[in-house]
Amino acid sequence: MPEQQLRNEAPGLAVLDGADVFVLVDNVSDALSSVPDDVTSEFDNLMEAGAESFSGDGFCFACFGISLMVTGRIGDQMRTILFDGGPTGLAVEHNAPRLGIDMAAVEAVVLSHGHIDHAGGLPAALALITAANGGRPVPVHVNPEMFLHRGERLDNGDVYPLEDIPSVEVLEEAGGQVENDPEPRLLLDGMFYLSGEIPRTTSYEKGIPVQVKRNAAGTNWKPDPWVMDERYLAVNVRDKGIMVFTACSHAGLINVLIHARDTFAPTPLFGVMGGFHLAGKIFEAIIPETVSDLEEFDLKVIVPGHCTGWRAVHRMVDTFGESIVVPSAVGRRHLF
Repeated sequence: MPEQQLRNEAPGLAVLDGADVFVLVDNVSDALSSVPDDVTSEFDNLMEAGAESFSGDGFCFACFGISLMVTGRIGDQMRTILFDGGPTGLAVEHNAPRLGIDMAAVEAVVLSHGHIDHAGGLPAALALITAANGGRPVPVHVNPEMFLHRGERLDNGDVYPLEDIPSVEVLEEAGGQVENDPEPRLLLDGMFYLSGEIPRTTSYEKGIPVQVKRNAAGTNWKPDPWVMDERYLAVNVRDKGIMVFTACSHAGLINVLIHARDTFAPTPLFGVMGGFHLAGKIFEAIIPETVSDLEEFDLKVIVPGHCTGWRAVHRMVDTFGESIVVPSAVGRRHLF
């Protein structure tokens, strides 16, 4: 889609009085570290939800994946989106009730891209949502390129397959009303923006070099490094600016932020939250360039999670300080 067309859509994004984000699933459990005033810890949220003791079964499950409950507020109006579903329904089914999350409040679901660590928990999440809302179908926003048979090419040349994400049919059977469209769009009365395809413009962010996909005939594997099905979610918070939610940043964190900045100009970017995909030998090599280029956006909050990795988090804290960088953890609640 031409850049100018994207920019013309940006003014339709509503200005929120605030955004509330619950980390339903993430890699890390960290209930003890102190957090800023606008973040509450897992333990505080468990107690607020009615936990009477610290029990082993009462803690949240952390696992490799991410799922965010993002609620926008304008006056007394509240609208909620589930952004990704984590890798398995076990985590969603375990964490949501313990955190006191009202699944009936979810009015739309967004899948960021076609990898199982983001999609595996969606059928269970949809079942919880529809059970809580009286059986009303829930829009599920995806795009056609997500539904590929993918794998990773090993050093010896073999392909290690990735589990396929739930199909459109499975999502619909679980209670989803699938909106399978590659274009950008505004959601829930314009409170949320779901991006279209993210342009790749930096020289060092090259997707996943080892990723492959099945050819159309299903007989062979071919390179699929760019993960062009990836999307980000954004909201516009009054007196702050654009908050970007990027679940894995396969497009490259800087490419995501460049696209968001260009789309919403002159409204400034306020912050970014999600997986930044800077873990592993291939991606750790681009931490210096990423953090250096991140400085140009003058972000007021950075919340790295999921696939960011501890080396990148350390570099960001060293560069921007603890007042800006607040690592994500399962069960935390962030207010923007």
